[in-house]
Amino acid sequence: MQNDHKYFIYVRKSTGTEERQIRSIGDQLAEIRELVRREHLEVVGSFEESQSAMTKGRPLFSEMLERIEAGDADGIIAWHPDRLARNAFDGGRVIDLIDERKIHDLKFCSFWVEPTAQGKLMLNLAFGQSKYYSDSLSVNIRRGQRQKVANGIYARKAPIGYLNEPKLRTIVPDPERAPLVKMAFETYATGKISLVQLCDILNQKGLRSSNDRPMQSSRCQDFLRNRFYYGMFIHKGEMHEGTHEPLITKALFDRAQESMQRRSKPESVRLKS
Repeated sequence: MQNDHKYFIYVRKSTGTEERQIRSIGDQLAEIRELVRREHLEVVGSFEESQSAMTKGRPLFSEMLERIEAGDADGIIAWHPDRLARNAFDGGRVIDLIDERKIHDLKFCSFWVEPTAQGKLMLNLAFGQSKYYSDSLSVNIRRGQRQKVANGIYARKAPIGYLNEPKLRTIVPDPERAPLVKMAFETYATGKISLVQLCDILNQKGLRSSNDRPMQSSRCQDFLRNRFYYGMFIHKGEMHEGTHEPLITKALFDRAQESMQRRSKPESVRLKS
């Protein structure tokens, strides 16, 4: 039976952690191209997106559906329904286009569906299962973060002077930058230099921010105020004692804060009588 439909290819891979086990875009494309060759499908466009489908707002996905509404194609080829939607809104958009007879056919490498009442039910179930997986994964991730915090482990990106240790999932001192951070606290705590002068010193010694940019005074001020360096951290407004190795003492941290406070106060001007 001749297939007169025109298809868009859609492949997606999230850059987040919720899809570590999903095939890469290259792997998805390889299987899709084999499906196209085997069934002699006419492809009129391709969309490759690196973005999570847990929330609505994927630009290329929206563009593809808008072009389908405009009549540029009437079918979609994807590796699995969860590549199209992991949220109710996007799944509903696909079902609506089927109801409006804008989408006449959907092809998947690992799922079969036809544009009938039963087919739409199965597609809805597949979208719902994908959303359930995403919701459950979010709950489990938050539970894991709460457990890490309860165990004194900072569950975010390590600040300047530390490194995230992926194997042990802990935070350890950066052998190159940790001594510079300690030196910054010691130098500023003397009260003899300003934040601008401190930044100049750190930049000369090669300390860079987390995005590998030269240190600015506002960035210096941020890390001088960070309690993490003496062993504490704040999570959702609450203070926690960390299990990471402190770079400085609480006394040194306090002296740096006193120096910052003194420099933030304008000097009083004595009026002539």
